[in-house]
Amino acid sequence: MTLVLIIEDEAQLARAMQINLRAHGYQAITAGFGADGLKMAAQHPVDIVVLDLGLPDMDGVDVIRGIRGWSSVPVIVLSARHASEDKVDALDAGADDYVTKPFGLDELLARLRAASRRSPAQREAPTVETADFVVDLAARKVVRDGHEIRLTPTEWNILELLVRNAGKLVSQQQLLTQVWGQAYAKETQYLRVYLAQLRRKLEQDPAKPRHLHTEAGMGYRFDP
Repeated sequence: MTLVLIIEDEAQLARAMQINLRAHGYQAITAGFGADGLKMAAQHPVDIVVLDLGLPDMDGVDVIRGIRGWSSVPVIVLSARHASEDKVDALDAGADDYVTKPFGLDELLARLRAASRRSPAQREAPTVETADFVVDLAARKVVRDGHEIRLTPTEWNILELLVRNAGKLVSQQQLLTQVWGQAYAKETQYLRVYLAQLRRKLEQDPAKPRHLHTEAGMGYRFDP
């Protein structure tokens, strides 16, 4: 049975959706805060996320980014925001669909069916453990010896891309274009600087890295 996570702070609407989805053959669980929704997405084998953007503790776009840090589960946005820039922001962050409020149950069910027809979401682990540190992709943080390691947004984006491709070579161009943009595709010195910073923060011996490896002239590889 398809498990739907509803992240919606309007309790009455969330409850109504939960009841109606169950009546149509879905399992449904709810969260009223973005942080709670991220935790539930990491703890349960969720098949689809239905997400309101206007949450009390964080913007829904940040919830999408948090989920996309470790999972490809379909995300359907429900929002009272009608502006095109809001839709673009949500879709760019990784949302699969965008439904504006108010909406009918038939429309929501059709969107859920469409999401269900897509390839099943890969069950990805929200945390990756190494002998030296733990990368929590859902919470977007790194913990070493019980303490969170402070990373800059750029350092995190590089590490996340490498960790999500663990054991595989990630080319210099792929890193540069995905982290900085197409205009920076040849700025390889950026990578040398940031990988050196990451090694100083994460490796026991930055000069002899166990996890963040350089493939000379080609790219970088993360080994847990």
